Formats: sequence, C-alpha cells, structure tokens
Amino acid sequence: MKILRIIARLNVGGPARHVVWLTQALQGDGVDSKLIAGTVPEGEEDMSYFAAEHGVEPIYIREMSRELSAKDAVSLWKVLQVIRRDRPDIIHTHTAKAGTVGRAAAFIYKWFTPGTFIGRPRRVRVVHTFHGHVFHSYYGRHKTKIFVLIEKILARFATDKIIVITPQQLREIHSEVGVGREKQFEVVSLGIDLSKFDQGEEARRSFRKEFGISDETVLVGFVGRLTEIKNVPMLLRAAKVYIETGEGPATKFIIIGDGHLRHELERLVEELGMNETVIFAGNREDLGRVYSGLDLIALTSLNEGTPLSVIEAMASRRPVIATLVGGVVDLLGPVEQEIRGFSIRERGVGVPSGDVTTLAKGLIYLAKNGRLRFDLGNKGHQFALDNYGKERLISDIRSLYSRLLEK
Repeated sequence: MKILRIIARLNVGGPARHVVWLTQALQGDGVDSKLIAGTVPEGEEDMSYFAAEHGVEPIYIREMSRELSAKDAVSLWKVLQVIRRDRPDIIHTHTAKAGTVGRAAAFIYKWFTPGTFIGRPRRVRVVHTFHGHVFHSYYGRHKTKIFVLIEKILARFATDKIIVITPQQLREIHSEVGVGREKQFEVVSLGIDLSKFDQGEEARRSFRKEFGISDETVLVGFVGRLTEIKNVPMLLRAAKVYIETGEGPATKFIIIGDGHLRHELERLVEELGMNETVIFAGNREDLGRVYSGLDLIALTSLNEGTPLSVIEAMASRRPVIATLVGGVVDLLGPVEQEIRGFSIRERGVGVPSGDVTTLAKGLIYLAKNGRLRFDLGNKGHQFALDNYGKERLISDIRSLYSRLLEK
C-alpha cells in the first residue's frame, strides 16, 4: 500500500501532529507512507522539528501555504509530479488549502490518462480530513460562498471518503452547508499521545514556581495559537470583568502560545490595566508540565474542529470552560445544569460564543467550586483515555484505507 499524505503547512497545532503520527505509524509492514507539506508563513511557528523527532522527512513545496495566490498553480503542478512519480494507492489530504490542491491534482492524475477512454482510469482512492472548516467566522459572506462551492465540487468529483472528527462537525459540514453525500462521510476522532499528561503535584509546583504563582491562587490558562479565530480578546475582557466583580478567589490568567496577534493582545492587556493579572508565556514544549500547573483551561474560539487543547486538558485532569462551537459541543458532553447563561455539562462548562459577561460568570463559578473542578477533571480524564489515544486513531485510519482498497 502506497500512501501520500498532504497538508498545507506544519504549523503549531493539532493537524501537524496528526499527520506526522500517521505518516510515522503507517510505515513499514508492506506500507510506504509519505508526507507533502507546504511552508509556514511569517508569524506562525514552524513544527517541522516535530516531524524530524518522529523520523518523518516531508516533501516540502514552498509555493503551498495558507493564503490563496497564483502560486497555487505551481503547487498543483509540483504535487501532480510527485503523484505521477510515486503512483500512490491512497491520497489523503488534510486542511482546506491542501484539500483543494491535493484533490485537484489527484483528479487530474486519475482521469487524464488514455485508459479513461476504455473505462480504466488510474486506480487511486482519495480521502480528505476536515480538521476544522472555514464556513463561518473566517471570511466574509461572499468569499465563504466561494469556498463552500469549491468544497461541494471537490466532494462530488474528486473525493472517495470525507473524514470529520466529530458528529457536530458532520452536522455543520454536511447537514447545514450541504457538502458531500452522506455515505461519503466517516467520523474518525483525533488521537494524541496521552502518555505525557497527568504529571502530578511535583510538575504542578514546578510550573507555578517558575511564574511566582502561589498554590492558593487559581490559575486559568489558554493554550493555543494567537490568531483571530481563537478570539483571545474575549478571554482577556472576561478576565477584566472577573477581577472587577471581586466575587472570585485570587486568580491569574496565563496565555500559553504565540502568533501574529501577540503584540496586539499585549497592548490590550495594558489598556485593560491587567498587567499584574495576565501572563504571556509563549510557546512551550513541556505541555504536560504546563497543564499540571493550571487549575482550569479556557477556550474562546469562534470556530473549532476538535480543539487539541481541550483533549490535552482532559488528559491532564483539568476542567475546561469553552465556547460552544464546532467539536467543543461533543467534547463537553450533554447539559446537566443551566446557570445564569452558561451550562454545566458532563465534562466541562459551556458558554455562548462572544458573550464576555457569561464567560466571566462561568469562570467565577468554576474558580469558587473546587469540588466541581475535581469532578469535571476526572470525568474528562476518563473520556480522553477512552476515546482519544493515538493508537486508536492509527487503527481506525488503517482500517479505513484497507476497506477503500478492497472495493
């Protein structure tokens, strides 16, 4: 079995880890697995080191990156050349840009051959994974309509199987937007390496000591890229409301991650007069230790697939409060109680997207309720172990490929 995996860029985030793990694991024992990646634009951190650590050597196409441009024609040509050279059995694309370029190249490879005239196009199966989607909160209405049309065309003519990572994402992409046919879809949850999380008290004390955080102070953390879609200003403004009410215990907020909005967010903190309350810690490689040092994790995204930070928090027994967008709904589980606009769910606390006041109320409620944090942390921990191990992901994908090739 020859597999060619394609992603637009190996930037910090879940998709980069996802493709590297799959490329590494699905190699050997009769399987040849290769990875094509584009370039990481300025302002985003490159995770090519992660590929190197796992023995994966991507085929880099520098013209392929995040934004649409005339260079995409060059990217298409170069991807097509790799496909023609390697003749893969499976072409698997990840994220929107790679999905467009990769599937277009796969279509040309499959059908632009003399065999097509006698009903024998080249044998190749094409799979696309939606890690998230760009159908709301990324672009304006007209540009979004163009992207939806592109995805509908690609699903109809250039895709055998579409993978989504949560049932909620399936509803948004297929039922609401109308991309693809129902039988094309398969839900395959993310899988991560859970072994480095839940490190215990020693890691907690060590991390908090690094930033001068006392054990009695509630430490709220955000973990992720500092980009528009994460809506970090919502968290910072909610932190301001939290402090001004004086209702919660002593609390500090720490931002783990980096991105092109960092300076803008630092200016916002200064404008809000929160310099003594908010800490910017940048990117960290010791994420197991980071989560151990936090008391709860906040996510304020406008749109999500399955946020890796929520799964990592759960694996670390840390409670989560998050906006109810995309796959977050499935991670947090069913509603158990509604309180002043936010919902206590089976494995976390949910708040409406963009509602600063309700987020502040939810933060205060969680900060004051240690027992609830403990219970949510334990339930999330078991959920992560049962559903999001790396080994399960690899097994699911291997099985999917085998079924596709048997048809």
